[in-house]
Amino acid sequence: MRGLWKLSQTEFKLFLREPAAAFFILAFPVLILLLFGSIYGNDPSDLFNGYGSVDISVPSYTAMIIATSGLLSLPIMLTTYREQGVLRRLRATPIRPQLILTAQVGVIFLMTLIGMILMVIVGKLVYDLRFSGSLLNVLVIFILGSFSFFTLGFVLAGIVTTARMAQIVAMVLFYPMIFLSGAAIPREILPENILNISKILPLTYLVTALRGVWFGADLNEYLTEIGIMLAMLIVGLVVSVYTFRWE
Repeated sequence: MRGLWKLSQTEFKLFLREPAAAFFILAFPVLILLLFGSIYGNDPSDLFNGYGSVDISVPSYTAMIIATSGLLSLPIMLTTYREQGVLRRLRATPIRPQLILTAQVGVIFLMTLIGMILMVIVGKLVYDLRFSGSLLNVLVIFILGSFSFFTLGFVLAGIVTTARMAQIVAMVLFYPMIFLSGAAIPREILPENILNISKILPLTYLVTALRGVWFGADLNEYLTEIGIMLAMLIVGLVVSVYTFRWE
């Protein structure tokens, strides 16, 4: 456990020294919340079933933070470490390889959680953010969604050969996904053909489940979404076992 703690401390410091990753997980969601909140406010709207634009944006942006961590930060970090020989050198130490990956995932998960908490605090203080769900249900979806996207990050890190390639592939996957899934743009204003396309995107199911439990729905109302995320998690774990490379 001491080795895991030391590794986690080191990974945490390295994460904060990477301005792009820290910005897009911690600062960017808060900035766009403030931007669109200043434009549209947070008055109750019939379009959003009596909630305001900020109310529905916070769970949606939370899904975007998770996707940022899983599809951008994690694979780029892992491929950079592999290119620089860091993974190979760490694997040669007495520390078990599983602890190395656990520390990296733990730090990414912690920063993802902090990013959501910062956004909730700003939303509450500035726009009187409404929350009518169960904190436990939100945490269940948050944790499941995070680790399902983290496994996608491991698969991506195993398939691509360089950090530059990881960045390109990740962005090709990430940007269409956040705009078509409802993470960046409310699903209520998307046209029907886009909504149909969004059904093939894994982020759509995370956005749907997070928004539902955020506003009071029970977990059993989102068994399809939970099942799809569980399938992502399991398949991603199996595939990453065979594709992940230390050097």
